[in-house]
Amino acid sequence: MSFWTRLKRLFRSVFGGAISAMENPRLILEQNIRDLNDQVPKMNETIAHVKSAVIRYEKALKKAKGLEAGLTSRIKAAIRESRQDLAREYALRLDRARAEVKQTTAQLQQANLAYEKARQVKEVFMRDRQRKIEEAKHALRAHERAKVQAEVAGVLEQFEVAGVDQTHDEMISRIDEETARNEARIEVALDSVDATDLKVEQDAEAFQADEIVRQIQLEMQQEADDTAPEQVPEVAKTMGLDDAGRGGPAMKRVR
Repeated sequence: MSFWTRLKRLFRSVFGGAISAMENPRLILEQNIRDLNDQVPKMNETIAHVKSAVIRYEKALKKAKGLEAGLTSRIKAAIRESRQDLAREYALRLDRARAEVKQTTAQLQQANLAYEKARQVKEVFMRDRQRKIEEAKHALRAHERAKVQAEVAGVLEQFEVAGVDQTHDEMISRIDEETARNEARIEVALDSVDATDLKVEQDAEAFQADEIVRQIQLEMQQEADDTAPEQVPEVAKTMGLDDAGRGGPAMKRVR
């Protein structure tokens, strides 16, 4: 391996990776789309140039055929006038005109073939251009989606879900442990109290409450008995009875 080949390979190995790293696929694809679109006017200009050649050869052929026809008519007229010298002169010019017609016809055929070839090339180019543009747009949309997904992934990674779950479970476990410990303390406290004494105390409180209710009932009964003799004479008078219970004047009138 020569020195220059090795040196070339060294430069490619050193700078090739750096260039690849600096390349932005999105910007390159966008530039490719612009380049493809810019080639359309250039191709149209080339096809127009080829078409103009066809038009020029068509006009030249038409002119050459017109000259051929005119010279033929002149030769015929010279022959009718017995002018062999003129007929010979026109014949020489006619020979050159026929050669020009033949040459122009061949050139026109070549120009038409070139024009048809250019149109075919343009048609193939336009199909390939459209395919590449669609592929580039699809890749650019995929690139945008990937960029959004990368941003979402970066945001999600900042949440540290695993650490939150660990802290969450740890705090719940600590609360459950504290709750169980308090419930155990209540049970221990209840076990330390004598259940018999508690029952006796509750019965005593209930008996005291019943006694208070009974005393209030007796007081109410006593008050009722004290007010009863005063109310009977008033009721008896209203019914027309005397103090002995006999019927008074009102009762006699009723009878």
